[in-house]
Amino acid sequence: MAMAFSATGLAQRIPYSRSPLLFCIRKARVQSSVAIGSAAESAILCKEQDKDCISFALRRKEIKQSDSSIPQWKALSSEDLGIDSSMISKATRVVLDGLRKQGYEVYLVGGCVRDLILKRIPKDFDVITSAQLKEIYSKNKREQPKGKGQEGPPREKLKNKGLPIVENHRKVVRKIFARCLVVGKRFPICHVHVSGTFVEVSSFSTSGSRNGFNNYINKPSNLSEPDYIRWENCSRRDFTINSLMYDPYNKVVYDYLGAMEDIRKSKVACNFNVLNSNSSARILRGVRIAARLGFHFTKDIALSIKELSCSVLKLDKGRLLMEMNYMLAFGSAEASLRLLWRFGLLEILLPIQASYFVSQGFRRRDARSNMLLETNLYNSSKIQERTTIALLAFHKALVDQPQDPVVVAALSLAINNGGSLFEAVEIAQNISQPHASFHEIVESNHKESDYSLAEQVIDLADSVNTVLWKMTNSQYVSQAMIKYPQAPWSDLVFISQPLSTSVCKIFECIRSYNKNVSVPKISRINHYALARGNLPEVRHAFARIVFDTVYPRNQNGQFNNVEPNER
Repeated sequence: MAMAFSATGLAQRIPYSRSPLLFCIRKARVQSSVAIGSAAESAILCKEQDKDCISFALRRKEIKQSDSSIPQWKALSSEDLGIDSSMISKATRVVLDGLRKQGYEVYLVGGCVRDLILKRIPKDFDVITSAQLKEIYSKNKREQPKGKGQEGPPREKLKNKGLPIVENHRKVVRKIFARCLVVGKRFPICHVHVSGTFVEVSSFSTSGSRNGFNNYINKPSNLSEPDYIRWENCSRRDFTINSLMYDPYNKVVYDYLGAMEDIRKSKVACNFNVLNSNSSARILRGVRIAARLGFHFTKDIALSIKELSCSVLKLDKGRLLMEMNYMLAFGSAEASLRLLWRFGLLEILLPIQASYFVSQGFRRRDARSNMLLETNLYNSSKIQERTTIALLAFHKALVDQPQDPVVVAALSLAINNGGSLFEAVEIAQNISQPHASFHEIVESNHKESDYSLAEQVIDLADSVNTVLWKMTNSQYVSQAMIKYPQAPWSDLVFISQPLSTSVCKIFECIRSYNKNVSVPKISRINHYALARGNLPEVRHAFARIVFDTVYPRNQNGQFNNVEPNER
């Protein structure tokens, strides 16, 4: 079966015998069904509102699953895995110690454990605790003294009960820590504020039954009560590589679902091959994780992502913005864009950028690069959403109106110094280094005057601001793929107006041809200031990325034929 955009001849060959996948329709009609058919296997009709949206391939595998196919669980030494307690952030350590001193079991769980094993700096640390024993607390609730000095349950009772489950998680955490905020009603999580940051703390009690989850998995029969409670929580994690649980005090990493084997194989797989009602968010999380780590999906998961791609429209805009920010702002933007395009998600989430890929004849698994991907190659975990959105808008402005490389260089230099065009234009005019070759860069046949070049820079900055406004206009976004009628229709706008206005401030500084402001050297990016949203540093990061894209450095990291003091 082949899918093609008729206007370009761009096609994707899918090596599965099945009927054509229906393109998703406008997001206002999320209630539509997605038909999944197969000539070889019985099809399962999967509606977007179904409680358990499970792809037919994965469901079939799961039903045949036997106890022998369940990975043998392991308790591994954290020291053998190269994990040291010093790798845990100070704020997280404060939370762990606070709960531990009250007699509760505490663990690190999820992606942070995976990252520690991979020797990567975790984006954040998730703590899970046995805080608030359901049986003991409910029995002694009236007898317990009220007051700030109330202590937690004695440790002997914890040992007798294994890992008891506590009902009122938020009350216990609030008694131990002065500042915390509970978020979420269905599955509450406490944000414990420590030293200007916060640590997410969840309880085993918040891992209650989710949409009949237990009906789709086989439970191991040889687990003790503590191991069973840990296993049950790990089995509810989205992907196997996120199902590790780490006890930093006993220096043990629990692997109940074969996570270490999947990490070794650089593989992203769902726990028990189940995609449930949370699959919409799970799709984007999976893309983010695979892009960030350079991992690959299992064949079954890859197929399901394609089939369920339209389900992401069920997510609210706030969640979409958060997921897209994570994808594009933590050093994996280029890989994320490639994966979104490969699995048919880019035309739903970023139709403007998808139309560019189609216009360039960029195939789903194309290994080539282009200017959009090159501007997102910058590998930094601190590049924030304003910089990324500015790069997307800047690139679209160049697609609409290709520019001379000198104009682009002058723009980046001027933004770097806060708006002065005089020296920026002068330096740009004297650059002799060859520029990169892109369709968006068109070299002029004659040298422009400094004044004419400055006017072009101002026009380019205005064009970027116009594109930013269009990116928040659903009607404009809906027309992005209009030339390609076989593509899915989407008017999804997840960039808020306040965020767009904030991004526009990057270009506000370019207003006039001022001769009184000098151009500073484009130095290294201050990642601390950038992470805090410092506007001069955001401008500097944008300028650094744009300049390096158009005038790439040589193998020594230097610019050919450009003196350092001119940078």
